[in-house]
Amino acid sequence: MNIGSLISALPGAVAQGLIWGVMAIGVYLTYKVLDIADLTVDGTMATGGAVCVMMLLNGANLWLAILCAVLAGMIAGLVTGIFHTAMGIPAILAGILTQLSLYSVNLAIMGFKANQGINFRTTRILISSRNVKVIGFENPIFIMIIVTALLIGVLYWFFGTELGASLRATGSNEHMARAQGINVNVSKIIGLMISNGIVALSSALYSQYQGAVDVNMGRGGIVIGLAAVIISTVIFGKIFHNFALKLMGVSLGAVIYYIVIQIVLWMGLNTNMLKLLSALVVAVFLAIPYWKGKFTKGARHA
Repeated sequence: MNIGSLISALPGAVAQGLIWGVMAIGVYLTYKVLDIADLTVDGTMATGGAVCVMMLLNGANLWLAILCAVLAGMIAGLVTGIFHTAMGIPAILAGILTQLSLYSVNLAIMGFKANQGINFRTTRILISSRNVKVIGFENPIFIMIIVTALLIGVLYWFFGTELGASLRATGSNEHMARAQGINVNVSKIIGLMISNGIVALSSALYSQYQGAVDVNMGRGGIVIGLAAVIISTVIFGKIFHNFALKLMGVSLGAVIYYIVIQIVLWMGLNTNMLKLLSALVVAVFLAIPYWKGKFTKGARHA
């Protein structure tokens, strides 16, 4: 095992971690703020990229393509919200239904092709894996740090508003929020729309980074998002108390996740076992608080 190859691969792992960190922030909003397990993201993680890539291939402006990708993600979140609130379908099943339907929708967006590529020489894109080792403003790590900071700033402002506070109240105690006159159904729909819009933004950026979009790009994405959230909670939970810092911790959790994955691959793991490894990483980090509690309780009784 050559340590040089690992060091050479780390910038790419950090860049991917920051991109998926944006997706993880979207997962955090539903999982932690709204207290909803939303599985829509596995579909939305391809929807944003599909919309962005197809618009770019048809000569659309880069920023317009990204904006439309975000709007497409928000529509997916709206569908899940309607399934859940207006039709009484449990949130986890509503997300599965939307995710399932998005597979066909994504194929239709992509002209019924499983993948679509971008020619970086003729198409203007924001980030590219080709620049991951470049020292300059075009480096995707630098760009993603700015994007993440802007996103966290906007979300910090929004959740400080009356509407944002109603979303947080709904997630904290739905019955109490309803008693205070908050329309919890509207809060859930808005939260799901914001979350999936952010996931679609990550998807649009990731498709540019790798130079293509694939219909299966988001498969297992919820596991990566949850891994980032759980890693953040375990490592930074007692350090970061401010909402903005918690969001930053989620982004850092995704970076840590990808660095761990890169180290394990460097050690010789078969890439076909990545999904299993991802599940094990999430399971271990989910178990750490439980083990810590059992250990502390046992030490107290000893």
